[in-house]
Amino acid sequence: MTQFDILSQSAEPQALLQLLDIAFGPGRVTRTAERLREGNRQISEYDRMAVTKTDGVLVGAISFWPIAIDETAGLLLGPLAVHPDMQGQGVGLALIQDALAAIDETRFAFTLLVGDLPYYQKCDFSVAPTSVSCPGRLTHSVCWCAVRPSCVQRSRAWFDARRNCASFSLNRGTLCPMKQPMH
Repeated sequence: MTQFDILSQSAEPQALLQLLDIAFGPGRVTRTAERLREGNRQISEYDRMAVTKTDGVLVGAISFWPIAIDETAGLLLGPLAVHPDMQGQGVGLALIQDALAAIDETRFAFTLLVGDLPYYQKCDFSVAPTSVSCPGRLTHSVCWCAVRPSCVQRSRAWFDARRNCASFSLNRGTLCPMKQPMH
């Protein structure tokens, strides 16, 4: 098992692009989650990268993007990329846990992602309420996690109040009412 360190910094852009291509393949730019990041600015203070202890090679990275539900600010997690040779060694979970622990709860009440629920449940993510939908066709669940306990009740109450109203969609970093509900 290769040992790694988690660093609180952004990966060098070219190395990050190479890692993303290796981890997700050339089709990564067509995914729904990629649409959610377009036209948005990454919150680099929560970027993390995993590097091997022996030679400092980039083996994992995570980033976050600002989103909002009404006046409540949150974050979109992703991409989370781990080199295939390092998958199953705890790199992804370590990146998530380290980054979530650093989030300023006075700025961001929740974190949302599009991903594999069984994996992200290990970090206390659950399926987002059905009122949260994303544009395009999803192959994974929309998941969410409250950053602080007081936000769990407030966020759930917000979603519950809108459950039977309109559908909502993430669009360019902001959770906003859809003009026409998705079916």
